[in-house]
Amino acid sequence: MIEPVALKDFFIMFFSSALVIVAGGAYALLYAYWRKYPRNWLRNLMWLSYGLLLIAVVLLTMAAHFSGYWLILSVLMVVGYFFAPMGIWHLCVKSHAASEHHSE
Repeated sequence: MIEPVALKDFFIMFFSSALVIVAGGAYALLYAYWRKYPRNWLRNLMWLSYGLLLIAVVLLTMAAHFSGYWLILSVLMVVGYFFAPMGIWHLCVKSHAASEHHSE
């Protein structure tokens, strides 16, 4: 049986879950802008948002008392958030290059 989370942990889980979404989205967006317009301040903001994502995942994992496969899932989520923008960027670059090649 799943044990309910204490009320103080519930609020931590709620806000850390929201921060996972916001920080992950900011990381992806800043990654794309940094690749398009390589500026040091964009790269620094990108890494700051990924750092916030890591903190949010740690807080969520601790508040929810994750263990076993849930802990593995948290680690996979952080790794996925790290590599997904890179993969999407390369996919977009290659698909746009292919479409430009065919339109000529």
